[in-house]
Amino acid sequence: MLVVTYDIKDDKLRTQFSRLLKKYGYRLQYSVFTIKNSDRIMRIIIDEIRHKFEKNFSNSDSIIIFRFSMSSIDKMLKFGFAKNMDDDIVFL
Repeated sequence: MLVVTYDIKDDKLRTQFSRLLKKYGYRLQYSVFTIKNSDRIMRIIIDEIRHKFEKNFSNSDSIIIFRFSMSSIDKMLKFGFAKNMDDDIVFL
């Protein structure tokens, strides 16, 4: 499973990003989506972020993608402002 969380200031860009995510998963909260994990879908989403969205980010915009396995978090990807944040995250 992928969990994608985002904070994008620009309304138009944020709406475009949520529409992208709706193609592959469903909304858990306003800025949090869950997506069935597949390498193909992950590549599509990452390519879209890198080529369409990231170049339009402001200094405070961020996207974080958590890739979960059945027992733990496998990978965490950060884009935009989130790249600068610490990696120490605790899940409850």
